[in-house]
Amino acid sequence: MELKLFDPQSTTLTHMGRLYSTPFMNWRDTPSVGVPHLFFSCRGSSVRAALSSKSNNAHTTSNGALSSSGPGVTESCLHHTCTTNSINSSVCSRDLRVLDGYDDEYGGFVVDPDKLPTNQNTFSLMLRSSLSHWKMKGKQGIWLELPLQLSELVPIAVKEGFRYHHAEINYVMLTYWLPEGPCMLPGNASHQVGVGGLVINDKGEVLVVQERYCSPACVGLWKLPTGFIAESEEIFEGVVREVKEETGIDTEFIEVIGFRHAHSIAFNKSDLFFICMLRPLSTQIMIDDDEIQAAKWMPLVEFVEHQLIQGDRMFKKVIDIYIARLRKQCCGLSAHQSASKFDGRESTLYYHVIDSQDDCEACSG
Repeated sequence: MELKLFDPQSTTLTHMGRLYSTPFMNWRDTPSVGVPHLFFSCRGSSVRAALSSKSNNAHTTSNGALSSSGPGVTESCLHHTCTTNSINSSVCSRDLRVLDGYDDEYGGFVVDPDKLPTNQNTFSLMLRSSLSHWKMKGKQGIWLELPLQLSELVPIAVKEGFRYHHAEINYVMLTYWLPEGPCMLPGNASHQVGVGGLVINDKGEVLVVQERYCSPACVGLWKLPTGFIAESEEIFEGVVREVKEETGIDTEFIEVIGFRHAHSIAFNKSDLFFICMLRPLSTQIMIDDDEIQAAKWMPLVEFVEHQLIQGDRMFKKVIDIYIARLRKQCCGLSAHQSASKFDGRESTLYYHVIDSQDDCEACSG
């Protein structure tokens, strides 16, 4: 005999003396069955239920209704009365609530990490229902951010087909590409961004440092103050901050005189390193003892002859570019704020301009 589900608009469930009759049942008000699948078959006047091994807490009440004392979201709740002449069934299908979130502009869906269920069984059932719902709606990429405090949900999502995208200190991001064919979601960030500050005072001296922690080949070498750009930080802001943190010297950003692009650096990522020309606004050095071994003002002519410069073609080229800049034989890139209608945000565009007689002579020809 085939057992058919009733229309959920008219489904009524009587269980343990309580009456449920709503278009969509609230899982908090219904008995919990911690089982992934439930099948019923009727043979004459009997009802046989096949449950998975996970339904150890489930039992059948005196009137034939299935209940459970364990935690979890109701997946199926049924009430059956079987007699020799007829079988009356009231069936409430699995709670099909989907995970909260919002549609993105590319036809995908972003799950709200602040509204995730904390119970693993609940999350598993809702994730399965959500995947079915998203497929039915024709969604493409699904973004699932799992906070550190919900890390136990990660293997559940992976088992359902989610893949790692990236991780930060307090969360891991997973994705699921629903359509058939190659995944079109953008990959993780491909680059890290570093800066170096070329600071020269009115005496023709360069601000140089010795790092406390470095490779054996660089022990005792004098170099420019360098560091990494922080999240949402501008290049011109980051280089000023790094110089201040390492040496205590206040500076003013002038321009980018060049940048290097390298690959397969830290964590197999590419690296962008911007060499920036800065004007010193103070002179007294106060080093960061945790990061810097020593710092000083070194005459430019001495720095040019330093073994780090002479032994490295790239750094020698950087100094050559800077000397050419001093001689007005080339131009650097200054920072200019600009807005774009595509994203409605202000950003920084780096380029050289000719607006005074002090600009590079090479740019005027």
